[in-house]
Amino acid sequence: MELMVNGEKVTLEGGANLSALLAQQKVENPAMVSVQINGEFVEKEQYESSPLAEGDEVDFLYFMGGGY
Repeated sequence: MELMVNGEKVTLEGGANLSALLAQQKVENPAMVSVQINGEFVEKEQYESSPLAEGDEVDFLYFMGGGY
């Protein structure tokens, strides 16, 4: 299935849920990323049970540390 991930077309192979996409995209620490599917935030506890569909738009929002 084809999805848009952070504005780029991605083909998801195998499972069609958010956890499978995170693994395929090699997200090392899913606890440190917020995810939106079609503009709606997904709770971390729901990553495993969040299905994806053809054409979904998924955004990964990474936390950044910094400061002086």
